[in-house]
Amino acid sequence: MTVTGPCNAPDVVDVVALGESMVTFLPTRPGRLADVPSFDRGIGGAESNVACVLAAAGHTTRWISRVGADGFGDHLVETIGGYGVDVSHVRRDPVRPTGIYFRTAGDRSTDAHEVAYYRAGSAASAMTVADIDLDAVRAGRVLHLSGITAALSADCLALMRELTAPRPDRPLISFDVNHRPALWRDAHGPEVLLELARGADIVFVGDDEAREAWGLHGARAVREALPEPEIVVVKQGRGGAVALDKDTDDLLCEDATGTATFVPALKVDVVAAVGAGDAFAAGFLSATLRDLPVRDRLRHGHLTAAATLTTPGDLAPPPPRALADRLVALDDTAWGRLRLGPGWTRADEDGRAEKEARTP
Repeated sequence: MTVTGPCNAPDVVDVVALGESMVTFLPTRPGRLADVPSFDRGIGGAESNVACVLAAAGHTTRWISRVGADGFGDHLVETIGGYGVDVSHVRRDPVRPTGIYFRTAGDRSTDAHEVAYYRAGSAASAMTVADIDLDAVRAGRVLHLSGITAALSADCLALMRELTAPRPDRPLISFDVNHRPALWRDAHGPEVLLELARGADIVFVGDDEAREAWGLHGARAVREALPEPEIVVVKQGRGGAVALDKDTDDLLCEDATGTATFVPALKVDVVAAVGAGDAFAAGFLSATLRDLPVRDRLRHGHLTAAATLTTPGDLAPPPPRALADRLVALDDTAWGRLRLGPGWTRADEDGRAEKEARTP
């Protein structure tokens, strides 16, 4: 699949990402939210994370959203813009606040992990078809969206339906399912996410999400439920990821053949798992914009995710392109031997990483 997009449109960029970003408060030490005495401020948002990582990787990106006319809104716009992302189309809401959230330091997959969201009635939840510059949204080779936006309000859902509707001039639509049950006000969330995913060109979904939201088990079942997208990427956590082309007849995960491509995940010394899915999507989209083979797109996704996994925050600079390309080109045996830890993305003058890989 080659990305074309509205290349003759004015002010065109590689990727436009639309969605809510929030100010995040990260604990200065492990423990319950009730016990943590202080927090460090950061930013977090699935779509803006993707835009920031892609900008750091050298692509032109734009983030579109609404934030409050408050200090937190200032912080979001300034910080995301500081990554090189175009934030000129972010609207300021004089009434509604910027969303914020707090989380514990532990991995979100454990029972001890806590997240406290303060986003109800946020500025981003007031996004509508009428008050968003649709020309600016569509002026990208790729438009990246996620299921989180659809859960924020009825108006946001209407906007998502407008953006994923078939149009002859629309950009390539990238959609990360991002199933968040707590955000949905009723039981229709899973069917809405399925509807939106079927309107996209590239879909990212975790196999755990597919089981929880749709009762689907395995890549074959996910592909059969999503016949329309050009590529469906099913993330299998520490197992790896499989990309399934539209014309796949024989969907194999391990030992993939034909138009189903499986790439095992890397061995990573994990510091924090938050943001890894967004980083994976950014790496895959970066390689898609470069028209690389599907296997290489998956490998770039894993490497970009590894950069985030080995840092404490939601965002981390991706590996330098020369380093990433060199690792992507490894044979399967060498790829399987890689083990990445904190600091591996810092390259010296020869493009070699200080801590590129270790064998177990």
